[in-house]
Amino acid sequence: MTKPQTVPALEPRSFAARARLALVRSERLVAWITVVVPAVGTCLASALLLSGVAPPTLLEIGVTLVLYLITGLGITVGFHRLFTHHAFAAPPAIRLLLGILGSMTAQGPLFFWAAAHRRHHAGSDRADDPHSPHRKGETRLSRLRGLLHAHVGWMLVPREATGWGQIPDLLRDRTAFFVNRWYLAWVGLGLALPAVVSGGWHGTAAGAGLGLLWGGLVRIFLVQHATWSVNSLGHVAGRKTFTTRDESRNNAVVALITLGEGWHNNHHAFPASARHGLGRWEIDPSWLAIRLLSRLGLAGDIRLPRPEQIEHRRRASSDFKEEIV
Repeated sequence: MTKPQTVPALEPRSFAARARLALVRSERLVAWITVVVPAVGTCLASALLLSGVAPPTLLEIGVTLVLYLITGLGITVGFHRLFTHHAFAAPPAIRLLLGILGSMTAQGPLFFWAAAHRRHHAGSDRADDPHSPHRKGETRLSRLRGLLHAHVGWMLVPREATGWGQIPDLLRDRTAFFVNRWYLAWVGLGLALPAVVSGGWHGTAAGAGLGLLWGGLVRIFLVQHATWSVNSLGHVAGRKTFTTRDESRNNAVVALITLGEGWHNNHHAFPASARHGLGRWEIDPSWLAIRLLSRLGLAGDIRLPRPEQIEHRRRASSDFKEEIV
């Protein structure tokens, strides 16, 4: 009698490998949707505007600008300076609000965003940097490929898990965990709000559609590419006030559209600073928002470099540049 064949038991590693592969694939799918859908919506809105079929009214333009501002602050003040760098402290209600507003930009869940950014600082412009523009070669075509990779391409290619090992503090944070868990709901809220406002004002489904297009998809597209320009242009165009181990740059145009994040070389010199615009004329709206929260008693433990620390770094950078020359 032949013995019944036995099915070999799967090793635990195979289950882990399959789960990891499924996670990478799902992240890649969400990334493609995140990038493509706002771009398609922006193209549609532009076509309707140029054709004169359904141009936005002042209401849609106003809602788009207001949501650009407050959701942009959700990224710069909330995701970046509060949750990722702990540059200041805030009560749970403010942390929750900033987390929701940041999620409404559809740049990925809080844990993904913070882990990727901490990896960027840990290995900036080196092999471990998930979005450096300086890893593709020295030819013009290679530099262009590097710029596109840093701007958006890094999210669209298969990659290792971003690394929750970078965010043990956030994994223990109930507010951060709640914000991360309901990420898709916050994205949906960011789309629904302008649709409801515009639809209610006009009293028509077409009005709601205009609100969805402009205050939702166009606004997401603009905030996304403004933020991503820090990863790309912020490492190739601008000036280096401080000598750092990477190619970070201060770029006034990027600072304007990102509410202060374009002072990127300053940020890499002092990563934990709540203020990025350290120079006299380096306007930093996100820092102004933090100051306003502080005056209202809604922010504290604000971390800033002392003037003598800034001056010391400036002198050290100046001496280093002279030695190179």
